[in-house]
Amino acid sequence: MSKRSRRNAVKRDGPFRHSSFVIPSSFVIRISSLGNLIRCVSGIACVFLFAAVAQGQIQVDLKFKRMQYIAYEPVVATLALTNLAGRDIELHDANGQPWLGFEVTGYEDQPVTLLSTETAQPPLKIEAGQRVTRQIDLASLYPVHDFGAYHVRTHVYFADLAKFFYSSTRVFEVTDARPLWQQTVGIPDGVAANGAVRTYSLLTNRFPDHTSLYVRVQYKDTGIVYATYSLGRTITFEQPQAEIDRANQLHVLHCAAPRAWSYSRIGLNGELLTHSSFMETKSRPRLVHAANGEVAVRGGVAEAPAQGSRSTAPKLSARPPGLPKDDH
Repeated sequence: MSKRSRRNAVKRDGPFRHSSFVIPSSFVIRISSLGNLIRCVSGIACVFLFAAVAQGQIQVDLKFKRMQYIAYEPVVATLALTNLAGRDIELHDANGQPWLGFEVTGYEDQPVTLLSTETAQPPLKIEAGQRVTRQIDLASLYPVHDFGAYHVRTHVYFADLAKFFYSSTRVFEVTDARPLWQQTVGIPDGVAANGAVRTYSLLTNRFPDHTSLYVRVQYKDTGIVYATYSLGRTITFEQPQAEIDRANQLHVLHCAAPRAWSYSRIGLNGELLTHSSFMETKSRPRLVHAANGEVAVRGGVAEAPAQGSRSTAPKLSARPPGLPKDDH
């Protein structure tokens, strides 16, 4: 065929009708690569969508009442769990994995290990859409009494899906309070208490909007701290009064607000045995020793009756029952 005939044939039939037309291989490769890319992107989108659905099934929130604590004070964390699974669920240990755990790191992001492995939590049932809260004292689970900042994250294991759900990381700081007063006493005969002596200490810690008075009970020879907790707010220019009775229990009277006084009696193992309030009237409340060695409050008017004594000691560093409310 002459060159002119071939040109006429191309004009008549068009380039795609020519019997010898071949699609370039590079074009086929581009089409194939585009298809693979679309499938890959679709797969990744599905994975992220599934992850978003899964992560939304249990919402875990962790909060602390404040950011600063003193050494050996209870560090109470509030844990809130919201069931977004669309059905009732039960959280429980499975296959050796506890359903609730914490990740605690201290100085230079070093992990803080549990004080005891026997910290299992009972199973928890949560109805669909329900939100439940729990308060847990981290100081009873982890040695967080060294000074410095601690980072905490909670994880919840959902056995039905074999998945973990995590809270955001929270931070709190442990500092030491300013010592005001200290006294070491012996253990009287017939008193159920380990060791030979106890050391009572009164301390103050300044917060952004107030100052709190703390009591600490410890056995210094062994380093055991039986309790550290706040007795409530205090007026800094009024020195607290402290007296030891014949049973070697500690009595503390401090000014909590203008013309308002707070009285506490603390046992040898850190128990808060009595707490009451007094208002200053014509006379100011004060601690006095009776002839028989007892200690009592004289002056002022009692605002609230004293609480009954408690015979059992709290756990190490646990917050004793009946503490005055302190909104720091």
